[in-house]
Amino acid sequence: MKPNDLNTALYEKMAAEQDKYRDWLKSQPPAEVLNHAYEYAVREDIVMAMEQLELTDAQAQALLDSPTPLSDVYRHFEKLETGYMDVIRESIENQADDLCKAQAELRKAAIYPHSAAYAKEHGELEQYRASNNANLRCKEAIEAAVREHFDGMYLSHDAARGVIQTYGMDRVMLVLANTVQIQDWDGRYSRRNKEWAKTIPNYNSDTVRRGYALNSHPAVLDGFIDLVREEHLRRQPLTAQDIQAEAERILRELRAPDEPNSPHGTHYMARISPEFLNRAGSDACDRLMNLLPFRSLTFTGIKGLPGTYATILAGEDRTKELRQPRSSVREHLKQEPKQAAPKAPAHKKREPER
Repeated sequence: MKPNDLNTALYEKMAAEQDKYRDWLKSQPPAEVLNHAYEYAVREDIVMAMEQLELTDAQAQALLDSPTPLSDVYRHFEKLETGYMDVIRESIENQADDLCKAQAELRKAAIYPHSAAYAKEHGELEQYRASNNANLRCKEAIEAAVREHFDGMYLSHDAARGVIQTYGMDRVMLVLANTVQIQDWDGRYSRRNKEWAKTIPNYNSDTVRRGYALNSHPAVLDGFIDLVREEHLRRQPLTAQDIQAEAERILRELRAPDEPNSPHGTHYMARISPEFLNRAGSDACDRLMNLLPFRSLTFTGIKGLPGTYATILAGEDRTKELRQPRSSVREHLKQEPKQAAPKAPAHKKREPER
């Protein structure tokens, strides 16, 4: 038999051995099939390699002399120290890096604020296309998030966070507002969300805009919009007016009860708004405390009750008015017009004595 004939014969013998192994494997219960899945895949690769491999006459004959050459090669392969797991780990890391890079590029892609005609006229078609591509990807991500976080009854409060992290708040709001604007006739969107959507400008044509309009159920999507708007509000810094309004509300609640309303009847208490706390840093909390006119005032949690409370002793005078916020000396100095420093009197040049 010529070497080529020996190689062909070896390939056919290995293929027949694999067919027999496959038939046996198909007769096993699912758990046993899974146990042999790796072996089956490697044996398939060995047969495929043998189809192209050219062994010497002696090598091919040595394997042909074995009753199970495929099993013999597989057992030899098992004993080798391969870099298989290194390749797996490298594949995981490379794919993760590629995804991070793609997400970073999506975050960097600015929302293009003009029409296609403007982009063409000003040589900005690349930015225009990149922005619309990001809109399409964002649309798909929102739809996936809605599917993943809606259980048929409730939408998880975490539904929007991943999409916002990847695509940015502005783009997520653009895609949502675009959908509501296109589907303005649908009564399943709340009136306040329809009014909000009108405040988000969109310069694309109707055809382009329909490409990234969401296909999620409007009633569920309305709840998703609420979550996004709440998150957007939470990220906005509190203004002096916001802090003043919260102080006024707390003062009203502290004055309302006739008797101390703490669990042990020793304090008056009012819950601090969770919305306020979500947006407040330590500076805003300090400013809130400075507005409330009570010596015994504390902000604290209360066992058995949710949230954080402003509490004062029962003996405090609750008729006091809010303190007036003191203006910052630094800000005051900034606002004062700078006065030019007085010029030093000019010295007359002394005439030399004659």
